[in-house]
Amino acid sequence: MSPKELLYVEDALGHTQFLMNQCRTAASQLSDPALRGQAQQLANANQKLFAQFFDLT
Repeated sequence: MSPKELLYVEDALGHTQFLMNQCRTAASQLSDPALRGQAQQLANANQKLFAQFFDLT
């Protein structure tokens, strides 16, 4: 993997981790069960995406 490609993957990891944390925070603060579940699903999807990007390194 070239240095430029590695920088792209590292950037994608950072963005995905940020989104995962934001979704988890939102899920913990929401009182509506449907919205809380949706935020948790988004957090889980970002966690899977993070793992996929991490496997590229």
